[in-house]
Amino acid sequence: MAKSAFNLSAVDLNLLVVFDALMQERNVTRAARQLALSQPAVSHALARLRHMLRDELFVRSPKGMVPTPRAEQIAGAVRHAMEELQRALEEEEFDPAKATRTFRVAVDNYSAIVLTAPLAARVAKLAPNISLEFQPSGTLDLADVFDRGLLDLALGFFMEPAERFGHRKLLGDGLVVLMGKDHPAASARKLTPEKFAALAHLDVSASRYTMSFVENALKRNKLVRRIAVRAPLLSAGSMLASSDSIAVLPRRIAQALMRFYPLVSRDLPFVSPAVETEMLWPRWLDGVPAHRWFRKMVELTAEASEH
Repeated sequence: MAKSAFNLSAVDLNLLVVFDALMQERNVTRAARQLALSQPAVSHALARLRHMLRDELFVRSPKGMVPTPRAEQIAGAVRHAMEELQRALEEEEFDPAKATRTFRVAVDNYSAIVLTAPLAARVAKLAPNISLEFQPSGTLDLADVFDRGLLDLALGFFMEPAERFGHRKLLGDGLVVLMGKDHPAASARKLTPEKFAALAHLDVSASRYTMSFVENALKRNKLVRRIAVRAPLLSAGSMLASSDSIAVLPRRIAQALMRFYPLVSRDLPFVSPAVETEMLWPRWLDGVPAHRWFRKMVELTAEASEH
């Protein structure tokens, strides 16, 4: 079926700005605050949009304004258009020493421990008026928050991202065995599969590097390990330092924990898969000078962690 003609010249750009803000905030009052408009002005703009597009666009619910399928359909294109217009109006040169803006970055546990501190230090040194907002990625629908313009970048591992997102590998890391310095097995420089399986294991929950490969490797040797406790990564350092448990963790995380707790690391008794970390961003930000600069800062930070 052919699409009906739409008179683009009749569209008030301000209406699309309001639509974009409502997609971000899902609340008329917060959208009005973001745009420095009155609440009636935002409501009036929404009414005009509804008439123009012949769709409710947003439906009130106990959780806020829920976008209709039609609103979801056009949200990405509107956000893309707004970013492209912003890019066109921006100065071509970006001076980090004078810039004032905020970059919002979603991070997984690995990136939070390995990359956020050195990245923040690097940015603060070169761009003292730029702010960074890091937020955990585990509970986010990344595609949704990117499309709503609520996020600039994500750090983690991403399975086959959609074409509208750019991505770049930053790090590959091996896994090691981590234990307390006083652990009975710490005197051995090398663990056999039998010794490894016999020890009590701390399994770090909610991690993207699942330990199924450990079970598979032990199974090939007709061995089974015992999980003594499952706990969040945040508690791993103190738990390992005060118990006879061991944990399998990425090498850089192990190194970070060893700086704060009396711990030692040992090689796994079998080959482990690599833990890969990437950065992900909306492609329509590819050429934005500020965003391009920030991606370079992330790359340099990751490269520095290799040494």
